[in-house]
Amino acid sequence: MLFGLLESLPITGIFVLVSLLMLASFEIGYRFGDHAQSHRDEDAPSSLGPMVGGLLGMLGFVLAFTFSMAAAQHDLRKQIVVDDANTIGTAYLRADLLDDTSKTAVQNLLREYVDIRLRMVSTNDRTEGLARTGAIQRLLWKQAAAAARMAPDTNTALMVQAVNDVLDVHEKRVAAALRNRIPGSAWIALSAITLLTMVTMGIQVGLTGKRRLAAVIPLSLAFAVLVTLVVDLNRPQNGLIKVSQESMIGLQASMRDTGN
Repeated sequence: MLFGLLESLPITGIFVLVSLLMLASFEIGYRFGDHAQSHRDEDAPSSLGPMVGGLLGMLGFVLAFTFSMAAAQHDLRKQIVVDDANTIGTAYLRADLLDDTSKTAVQNLLREYVDIRLRMVSTNDRTEGLARTGAIQRLLWKQAAAAARMAPDTNTALMVQAVNDVLDVHEKRVAAALRNRIPGSAWIALSAITLLTMVTMGIQVGLTGKRRLAAVIPLSLAFAVLVTLVVDLNRPQNGLIKVSQESMIGLQASMRDTGN
């Protein structure tokens, strides 16, 4: 449920939601502390200080850990796009080693394959794109296998290996884009520590009787920016930070030039 919410909300919605939750948690803590102010211990605000500091330290650690995971996955997705373009380009060039009929069929399929790859990214239409991608992969393998049976030599062996590499990188790219995300347990831990920190901070401020929104609001907004950045990195193509497709676009252009 949490993962679905993070995926469905726009990036600006994530920022607003996190900011409001933090401010609401602080306000709950403040009201609780303000209500208990009449029969409080004089040393209560100062005794809560180390607790707030410890919670802020834990919050920073969990946020840094989560950001590190998101950044590493983003870098991996960028590298896989380059690998995908390289393997497809290699298969396209090795198709020249086949007979004219097989060469034409394989290169046409690979051109369509790249077009679908880029269309999936620009339109975010995964279901239809993945279905057609799977169909093209099966056709590519049939063409490579048929050529290898007709002429079992080094050239066809290289083509079979190239097609196999295309299939392997496809699985890695799908896994990186759709499956390798920040686990829900990390989001739950980050949310729980955030709420506890803000509630405890609110209690401490409530016991003093002074709201200090001038400090709390910037803190909440700054933290919301960082969380929004992590969520954005965790979305391959749905946010403001997108994985560059320049290598695939360059491959598409070179295929069109050689195909004309």
